[in-house]
Amino acid sequence: MPNPVLNDKSFQEASQAGWAAPDRATQYVPGISDGPSSPMAATGRMTMGGTMTATAVLFALLLASAAFGWNRFSASGSAAWILGPILGGFVLSMILRFKPTFAMLLAPLYAVVEGLAVGAISKNYEQFKSGIVMQAVGATLAVFAVMLVLYSTKVIKVTDRMRRVVGAATLGLMLFYGLSILLSFFKVQVPLIHSATPVGILFSVFTAALAAWHLAIDFDNVDKWTKAGSPKYMEWYAGFGLMVTVVWLYLEILRLLSKLNRR
Repeated sequence: MPNPVLNDKSFQEASQAGWAAPDRATQYVPGISDGPSSPMAATGRMTMGGTMTATAVLFALLLASAAFGWNRFSASGSAAWILGPILGGFVLSMILRFKPTFAMLLAPLYAVVEGLAVGAISKNYEQFKSGIVMQAVGATLAVFAVMLVLYSTKVIKVTDRMRRVVGAATLGLMLFYGLSILLSFFKVQVPLIHSATPVGILFSVFTAALAAWHLAIDFDNVDKWTKAGSPKYMEWYAGFGLMVTVVWLYLEILRLLSKLNRR
């Protein structure tokens, strides 16, 4: 399935819950700017500028939190700085998935919690290979920029068929990761995920490419939601969804680079 946050199904469910695009007679509210709205100013329409601002705020929070997670993991080396935030982020993401009206409050909190895990994971990889984190960050930014340009220039067109193919591949990947986690409790490791063999490297290339294709679908969904005149707080919801995809892409690239460095 495409990003569980940014997809047509979640938009339809939200509409049925009562927060679809407001009537044109009530869409404009004097004094509301193009920036992300606060919990006290949740009226008005979603705009592309507001979505980008909200997304930037979330990434700023994530980076600040990641710096803290990086330093704490360096000092303690405890896996709790990875597992704890991951579990907390999962709970918050599930709440946001079904209660998008809380996005203005919970999306920033998710960014902080997820940042702790990203910082700790990044430090763990950096201890293995100096400079690998900056390489992964650069590659992630490059992929994001390329996908944005390709989507904006309509070189990549998001079709229903593309959504189905990417969705099926993502569902299969989620099941595979879930199985590997289950097997790890029995001390059985799935070599495909962590091994630096040619097949293992191809697997990481596939997962990173899948995350990149999700970016195009996310861009298309944000475009649709904006044109539909969605509520202002959807800017934060959309920013949260984009952040989930970018973090996933970064972690997959980081894993790929670590495999290549072990060759």
